[in-house]
Amino acid sequence: MPPELIIFDCDGVLIDSEGVAAAITARELTRLGWPMDAAEGLSLFLGMSIHDMQPIIEARLGRSLPNAWRAELADQYRDALAAQARIIPGARDMLERVNALGIPWRVASNSSQEEMDVKFARTGLTDLTAGLTHPAASVIALGGRPKPAPDIFLAAAAAAGVPPADCLVLEDSPLGVTGAVAAGMRTYGFDPHGDGTALRAAGAIAVLRRLDELFGVLE
Repeated sequence: MPPELIIFDCDGVLIDSEGVAAAITARELTRLGWPMDAAEGLSLFLGMSIHDMQPIIEARLGRSLPNAWRAELADQYRDALAAQARIIPGARDMLERVNALGIPWRVASNSSQEEMDVKFARTGLTDLTAGLTHPAASVIALGGRPKPAPDIFLAAAAAAGVPPADCLVLEDSPLGVTGAVAAGMRTYGFDPHGDGTALRAAGAIAVLRRLDELFGVLE
């Protein structure tokens, strides 16, 4: 039975941006005294909010980061992604097909609203995504938590007036899958380049390799 609402992650599902962000993270942490390359940055922080990255970094460095550090890193992400973000192959076609089926959808992301705005502008998705996005900051401001907590998913469902059990989620990170499963939502992984083992271990029902495979799930 088709869901009453589909909730998409942004990075890695709609927007190819995680490599850009990982390179910035690696460069910044190396500067701070934690040497790493982009591959390690991606492995350690895939799907994680800056809010949750900070205590991990501080524990490794053995010192507190400046008060402005999170905002400054967010600015670096935003500026780089405004120039370098790419659309995941098939994302626009998928969203248009979901619209044609009459199934409501939302985007729930650990990214900031400003970052999502530049990524969607860069990739030409703004006309589809405007008014349908839920950033981590919106739930943190209300005392909630970013993924892997369920709060962003629950906020998206509440905004659409849909019970969590009637939602389907598509996520590319184990943190995201964990949060969606905790929200009580039917959760699928998306892993176009791997075998999806980590996503299944986090609770994904199945793992898609292409975005158009979503329509087989909807049937």
